[in-house]
Order: sequence, then structure tokens, then C-alpha cells
Amino acid sequence: MKADRLLNVGVVGCAAIAQRTTIPALVADPSVRLVAVASRSRDKAEAVAGRFGCEAVTGYAALLARDDIDAVYVPLPPALHPEWVGRALAAGKHVLAEKPFAVHRAEAAELVAAARAAGLLLMENFAFLHHGQHDAVRALIDEGAIGEPRHLTSEFGFPPLPAADIRHDPALGGGALLDAGVYTLRAATLYLGTELTVRGASLRTDPGTGVDVGGAALVAEPGGRTGQLAFGFDRAYQCTCTIWGSEGSITLDRAFTAPPTLRPLLRLRRQDLLEERVLPAGHQFASLVAEFARTILEVGDLKGPGEDILRQAELVDAVRDAAAL
Repeated sequence: MKADRLLNVGVVGCAAIAQRTTIPALVADPSVRLVAVASRSRDKAEAVAGRFGCEAVTGYAALLARDDIDAVYVPLPPALHPEWVGRALAAGKHVLAEKPFAVHRAEAAELVAAARAAGLLLMENFAFLHHGQHDAVRALIDEGAIGEPRHLTSEFGFPPLPAADIRHDPALGGGALLDAGVYTLRAATLYLGTELTVRGASLRTDPGTGVDVGGAALVAEPGGRTGQLAFGFDRAYQCTCTIWGSEGSITLDRAFTAPPTLRPLLRLRRQDLLEERVLPAGHQFASLVAEFARTILEVGDLKGPGEDILRQAELVDAVRDAAAL
């Protein structure tokens, strides 16, 4: 693709979270043209298309068959990704897929292999990685502000979901590990490195739905740095990340869900000194969409995001395995 052309994008599914976050970011990006959105329901497709100024398509397959679409955003439940991400790749489309990318690593491996064979970009929609607050944390760590990082704690949880919510459905890839725990695992990789292993885990399952509603995990890397992760949708809201070093610590209170207008608060502690820094606001979904489009249009690193997907899916499997012991 030429760097001066627009990336023509279609959306496979009309999830509410997509309408609140990523679809508006696609519409606003100057290098992207939102061509169409698809739903199994014609009425829903038309309603969403009317809201965002694009075409409505009935049925996901019909959207993938269009030759005026270069890439698709797939905000479907994770259990549907093997079919629809796979079909998108087979149709020659680059894919931005909603997190969690896969229920199991084996599914992720097949799709990553298919993307590589076709020379297509496959990216998981972890928008928080693209917020400037995490750049600020890493810059402080690199400057030695907290000495050598030793340990990470991360928590992401929120109050119980409505009974009809798809995250209560195991057939669709429901559960707190896939919905909230994946954020804490991805934060651990971000700050502790890519060689993490899961040393222990616990999941609490709702006997009525069969999905896990909360859990925790202990991770470690070969150098001895550790992480404690907790997650759930059965508790008060919490969205934090702390990196504890040999000389201090850094804490973010809205590590994963900072809205575009929020100026995040970073707390830097060293001995008896507490410094609070108000950071610039950032639009993490806009930044993610810009990177997705730029990587395709400028033919950037098409393989690296696939490695991230595989690493993340492996950790998810390892948490389940550890919790079953």
C-alpha cells in the first residue's frame, strides 16, 4: 500500500463497547475511512451506520466479501474470533481484534500463523498500552527514579454485571480472567518483560453460570522479579498498577481505562517523599487506531503484534492451568 492512501476499514459486529471507544476513533483518524459496519440484524447495522456515517451491511460474511475494504475491526466475543478473524484473514483483510484475542493459545497460534502466511497485520485491541501515562512510568523507571524494579501489583475489577451480559456465558468466552484479568497480565508483561511464567493462580467460579467471576495470579521472570495480579467482576471498582523498586515505587490509579479527558495522577514514592504528578490527558483508542493504520499503510512491523498475542494467550492458559491444580 502507498503511504499516502487511506486505510479502508469495515467493522464486523456492533458491540456497545466498540461504539463507545474504537469506532469513534476509527472515524476521527485522518488516515482511516470507515466504509461499513456489519451486524446479523439489518436494523442494528443501519442504526450504527447512521450514527457513524458509513454503509450498513447485513451479515459478517457480506462485509468480508467486499473488495473496497482493506482491514477490519472485530469486536465480537472471543469465542467467535477463530471463525471470523480466520475468515477475515482468508479474505485478505488486516485485522484489529477486540481483547481478549483468544480463549486458548492454540486458537491464537492458528490465526497468527494464518496472518503471517498472508503477510497481514493481526493486532489485539489493548488500548491502554498506547496511553502516555505508561510512557511516563517507563521513562521514570529508565531514569532510575525507583531504582531497580522488583515487583508489580496490578488490580482490575468492577461490580457485578447484569445477568444477561455475555461475559456470564462460557460458550462465548466469558469470565473475569478473559475480561479483566487479561489487562493485569498484559501490564505484567509491559513492566516485567516477556519471559514471565505463572507460579500460582486461583479462580473463583460462579456455580450458576460456570464462569470465573474473580481470581488472582502470581507471576515471575527469570531474574527474580515478581508480580501479584488480582481481577474480577464481583467487587468494588479498582484499576491500578504499582511498580515497586529497590528505592521507591510508582502507582497509577486508572491504569487501563483512562478516558480521553482524564489527566491521570502518577504517585512517585521514595523513602519519606511522596510526589504526585498530574499527567497530560491522552486518547488511548485514537493512539491505537493511528498505530494500526500507520503500520499497514507504511508497511511496518506486521509480525511483532502477533508475538504479543501469542505471549498473552500463553499466560492466560497458564493461569487456568495453575488454578486447576
